[in-house]
Amino acid sequence: MNKQDIQLLYKYNSWANARILNSASKVTSEQYLASASYPHGGLRNTLVHVLFAEWIWRLRWQGESPAFRMKPEDFPTFASLKKRWREEEKILDAFVESLTDKKLKSTFQYKTTHGNSMENVLWEVMAHVVNHGTQHRSEAAAMLTEMGRSPGDIDLIVFLREQKQNHI
Repeated sequence: MNKQDIQLLYKYNSWANARILNSASKVTSEQYLASASYPHGGLRNTLVHVLFAEWIWRLRWQGESPAFRMKPEDFPTFASLKKRWREEEKILDAFVESLTDKKLKSTFQYKTTHGNSMENVLWEVMAHVVNHGTQHRSEAAAMLTEMGRSPGDIDLIVFLREQKQNHI
């Protein structure tokens, strides 16, 4: 995997996140906070999980190993979540832009939130984060659809086709 490939995946990731967040901005506070039977619970919990994953992995890639997790309660409103997500997105975008092919192939060490030492290849974990987000965005999309606020297609191929159309 090279820098161009990772940049494309992270552009897709941002695009798909934006589609989910746009739809989520139209739900009521009750819907945002409601519990559900998905792996991370309702919409708020699922979205916080996606944001948390992007945040903690970026910090790990930059040499930090936070020992705590973001909590859904830290985001009592959708506006508070969206504000934090936009801040993280800017930092993550800058990180992705700064990468080199050599850096992508390098390994990095970190500790899990439980204190276990780990080592991975950077590009592999960066691909994992996008894939992880796809799983949980799909859960959020299902919830939003049940609420009458479908985000529409969030498939990679839809993003790629849109990009191609926008560059013709």
